[in-house]
Amino acid sequence: MELSQRARLRAGDQGALGELFDTHAQAVYGYALRTLGNWAAAEDVVSLTFLEAWRLHRKIHDGDDDLRPWLFGIATNVLRNTTRATRRHRAAMSRLTECRSAPDFADELVSRIDDSAQLAAVHRALPGLRRSEREVFRLCVWVGLDYASAAEALGVPVGTVRSRLSRARARLRSLAEHELTQGREPARTIGQVRGGGFEAARSLQEEIR
Repeated sequence: MELSQRARLRAGDQGALGELFDTHAQAVYGYALRTLGNWAAAEDVVSLTFLEAWRLHRKIHDGDDDLRPWLFGIATNVLRNTTRATRRHRAAMSRLTECRSAPDFADELVSRIDDSAQLAAVHRALPGLRRSEREVFRLCVWVGLDYASAAEALGVPVGTVRSRLSRARARLRSLAEHELTQGREPARTIGQVRGGGFEAARSLQEEIR
């Protein structure tokens, strides 16, 4: 009887890890890029995620062969640590210089899309959510995990995912509308990742409804 990918990975099969990387690395990269807005940092997150996956491979619990919830749970933890480190770095730099913040380099990696103003407003509004709401929004909307998979990834009940996503969508609608009424110049935001075929299925304006 052929072992599942989950069983092979838990047994220490490096080939299973390679298959996991081939299947999901681009999705992890897109998740990290949309979160951080920096291609180099996103690549680091991919590397750290799969290194951590290998370190934890013996702790994989029983389940079906869908390893996305487990993998994106690891990616979320890596992003939490990365975001904290980035905040500390920015705080330190702000004490050293009065220069304006560096531009977001994500626009170098994406193609222009029709509703750029709405997407830019949503992207600017995301920091206004609680971290737990941002994580649920990113996993369910950007990555495409269902409620159960997102709950497994975050280690919370399915009902918590539903309520957090509902709050995130409602608050994003309000914040994005406020951003749009400020008359800011629309920024190019993430719709497609260069070279990897990762493409947003719908506009964020539709996804938060």
